[in-house]
Amino acid sequence: MKREWRRQLRTLSCALGAASVVLATVVATVAVDPGVASAARRPLCVGTADNPGVLAGSFRSGVRIEGVCTVNGGPTVVRGALTILPDSTLVAAFALNDLTGKGSSRLTVLGGISVRPGATLILGCDPGSFSCIDDPNPDAPTLSAAETVRGVIRESSPLGVIIHDATINGNVRQTGGGGDGSCAVPTTGVFSLFQSPVYSAYEDMTIHGNLTITNVKTCWMGVDRVVDSGSVTLTKNQTADPDAIEILSNTISGDLKCASNTSVWDSAEAAFGQTGLYPRTPGPNTVNGSRLGQCVLASPATEGGPPGPGPF
Repeated sequence: MKREWRRQLRTLSCALGAASVVLATVVATVAVDPGVASAARRPLCVGTADNPGVLAGSFRSGVRIEGVCTVNGGPTVVRGALTILPDSTLVAAFALNDLTGKGSSRLTVLGGISVRPGATLILGCDPGSFSCIDDPNPDAPTLSAAETVRGVIRESSPLGVIIHDATINGNVRQTGGGGDGSCAVPTTGVFSLFQSPVYSAYEDMTIHGNLTITNVKTCWMGVDRVVDSGSVTLTKNQTADPDAIEILSNTISGDLKCASNTSVWDSAEAAFGQTGLYPRTPGPNTVNGSRLGQCVLASPATEGGPPGPGPF
């Protein structure tokens, strides 16, 4: 099912991309909070889905995101914390500098990222798994945008977190959130623009720390092709899509621990658009530590079949 959503993202995400390109020329990119205390003067990027703000340039004391903001105005560096306020969205999945028409865009956060309740983070893009929003060839994408976060990413009851082609130097922790736990397409918010159910995905990225996902209720969740120098832990997550939670082809230096999740898979549907869960293509994980709980033996190869015999 997730492959169909990916096609929707590639073909329909142009609405957000077009809006940000046009409006960036007529609205201020970032406003400075007029608070008296220095901590309160952290720059504030403000926008809406119809009129997204553009986060571009270099910031010395962190940034807050309110509403909808994009990173498509060239290389952007944030020193300190980047905070996505409740019910807000940051989309850093553009490869080009769409403001000048020359050069590239990417986001570097020298501190950490905080994703507050109901907020959404879309970070990074690549041709293979999540094409860049401004790729001129969405059906045969070629562009990518590699993002960097020097600190940790903390996600407290976010709506969704989608990360690709990124390097995170600290821990990544998602706790709670995920929307209403169904696979219905929302009628408002960034996922409605993509005509996609709410989901979270960590794919084709490197984490120099631990990845922990706990108590999330969403449609689909994936942890795929992640190089992780710590441990990966998934507990008490509920997904409406029976094909989730996919944990595929990761390289994990520590332990892989899974407990009390609705389901876990180390295999994916074999063909685009197939009906039913089978047949499946295996994607076993490389784990240097221990496999624990639900992630010990490979997921069943046939409907109703037993797990294993190989490792998850």
